[in-house]
Amino acid sequence: MTRRVRIAPSILAADFSRLGDQVSQAIQAGAEIIHVDVMDGHFVPNLTIGPRVVEALQPITSPAGVLLDVHLMIQEPERLIPDFINAGAGNLTVHVETCPNLHRTIQQIKESGIMAGVTLNPATPLEAIEEILPFVDLVLVMSVNPGYGGQIYIPTITRKIVRLRAILEGQGLSQVELEVDGGIHPGTAGEIVAAGATILVAGSAIFNQQASVVENFNTLKKSLIRD
Repeated sequence: MTRRVRIAPSILAADFSRLGDQVSQAIQAGAEIIHVDVMDGHFVPNLTIGPRVVEALQPITSPAGVLLDVHLMIQEPERLIPDFINAGAGNLTVHVETCPNLHRTIQQIKESGIMAGVTLNPATPLEAIEEILPFVDLVLVMSVNPGYGGQIYIPTITRKIVRLRAILEGQGLSQVELEVDGGIHPGTAGEIVAAGATILVAGSAIFNQQASVVENFNTLKKSLIRD
């Protein structure tokens, strides 16, 4: 079965002094999704951005029909869900580790009219999310420990992706996107897609000093073409 695979550039690795320009370049290269990592300095050690950045990206992404995929790596995400929805998020993904009432949190997102996703850290077993799968639009598998960009892909996550793809297919949920975030570059992307991923989040592989955003996006895209 051939699945449509998309690359979601993560602005965590972008040059924030040129954020609008770099996001525009990613869209020019063909990006249909822009990934936004929100970190609170508590659930993860880093502290990043809030709803204002999502709102600021709207004039760039919205006319192009590009989805703002917002990953909430924060404690008590339900408190800020309305703010990110009002800012223009097209998808909100929450961590199973931070949501004791996960069904309620997913329902809160979906009742606002946008897509809802669930994610889990590398050491969290898939069993933790099996009950929520029929209610989500997306599952995000972290392939590094969240908090910082530029980390190395954890090789055992490939088996986890394979198992999750089998669970989704077995439950008749092939329409649910399987997103992977962490350590994705031309050397790992093909393996991840072969395992069953449909969205690849890439930060430092897209936004770096070695080449332009467009060149890096195209290089990563070409690495997905299998002989």
